[in-house]
Amino acid sequence: MTEQGGRPSDPLDRSLLPDTADVDEHGRLHLGGCDVLELAEEFGTPLFVYDEAHLRSRGAAAVDVFGPDGAVYATKAFLCRAMARLAHEEGMRLDVATGGELSVVLAAGVPADRVVLHGNNKSSEELALALTAGVGRIVVDSTDELDRIEALVAAGGRRPQVLIRVNPGIEVHTHEHVQTGVLDSKFGFPLTTGQAEAALARAAASAAVDLVGVHLHIGSQVFSVDNFADGLRAVAPFVRDADLPEFVVGGGLGVAYVAGEQAPDLRSWGESVLATCREEGIRSAISAEPGRAIVASAAITLYTVGTVKFIPGVRTYVAVDGGMSDNPRPVLYGSGYETFLPRAASSRRDLPIRLVGKHCESGDLLVREGAVPADLSVGDVVATPVTGAYGHSMGSNYNKVLRPPVVFVRDGRAREVVRRETVDDLLATDLG
Repeated sequence: MTEQGGRPSDPLDRSLLPDTADVDEHGRLHLGGCDVLELAEEFGTPLFVYDEAHLRSRGAAAVDVFGPDGAVYATKAFLCRAMARLAHEEGMRLDVATGGELSVVLAAGVPADRVVLHGNNKSSEELALALTAGVGRIVVDSTDELDRIEALVAAGGRRPQVLIRVNPGIEVHTHEHVQTGVLDSKFGFPLTTGQAEAALARAAASAAVDLVGVHLHIGSQVFSVDNFADGLRAVAPFVRDADLPEFVVGGGLGVAYVAGEQAPDLRSWGESVLATCREEGIRSAISAEPGRAIVASAAITLYTVGTVKFIPGVRTYVAVDGGMSDNPRPVLYGSGYETFLPRAASSRRDLPIRLVGKHCESGDLLVREGAVPADLSVGDVVATPVTGAYGHSMGSNYNKVLRPPVVFVRDGRAREVVRRETVDDLLATDLG
């Protein structure tokens, strides 16, 4: 059965697939007009397949709600040059959290003034890169960071526009590892302790920065609009008193990963956020930073089955050619996913399975409680949907497994935007 208690015989809920998903008369799945099994044959597995029309639709929706300056794509969800370029083409700004992310975005041709730099421990080197490039905003997360910026500007660096990240001190209904707005957090200046007010005063008095706004983020994979409203209300008096031109509400909107989960769509969430801000008397220009809501359901991951191991009275293990190295979320957060066979995308799934990877870890689980058609066999391609966020971006080379490629599909054409790693790539940084 699925992690939400659904019947294992049910076909896959089509709402979990990308927008252009279609099943032909033979039961085979197509995305972006491309036969998914043919993609697996051409590019190999594991393989991330993204529906480009889906990505563009979500980006356009964010811009429609928040405007071209208010819609900011959170690149940590998924980033490569093609994705950075796509978000920019759809009118979004982009936020980055490291010098590496900043370098990829700049390499994609995104103007630096359309970039926002985040991070709770920005190094002097990262800040210097941002100042030299001329990033549009820096979200300040600590007094140490203000020290570094002031030292860089004193040495001749460009004076940046900054926002102060405020920690509202509230809990949300999500995994503890992605709660970023509780008081006991590494992120931001706590509001309830007076540290946020002190940070705002220091930044306002500093000749090294141009203070333009306040930033808030309460957590990730949050389903409840009420949680966001609570966070906004908690910080609203502070934002009103600051009376700065900009207020960023962060991102964190959840998405459905398995049958039975429901999440607000990006448009209704955004409209609710804007309405709450106005109800609370916040006059600042409002920005939001969706990431997962843009990319998560735009992609599926394809694997090839290498082993089917039936243990009587226990379960059936299905081992594939990827694992926790290409999707660590189930290991980190206990995240649930669905399983299905692209060759039989609308078929009943009568065989309960546990989908596992090839890593030397008992905890190498991709789907703890999955289901597939009963005729599953070695060599089949099995897919997990809603893998467009925090799969590729959080991947690793554990056990020296090669990272998968990424393919964008649109209008019957597939283009490889990230190639598969090679053994030469693994050895390139190994000096022996």
